[in-house]
Amino acid sequence: MKAFRCGDVVPGCARAFTGTEDEILAQVDQHARQDHGLVEVPDALVDQVRAAMVPA
Repeated sequence: MKAFRCGDVVPGCARAFTGTEDEILAQVDQHARQDHGLVEVPDALVDQVRAAMVPA
């Protein structure tokens, strides 16, 4: 189980996610599109999210 806080990558965002790496990436993809207005999540952002995940 891992955890990720969006604010670690996008300053000011308070959303947090827990789950497996794949579950978090799926949730973050949806969050980035709906709440941050991204049409596509760039690979560099996915790498940042992976790097910011910590054990839950």
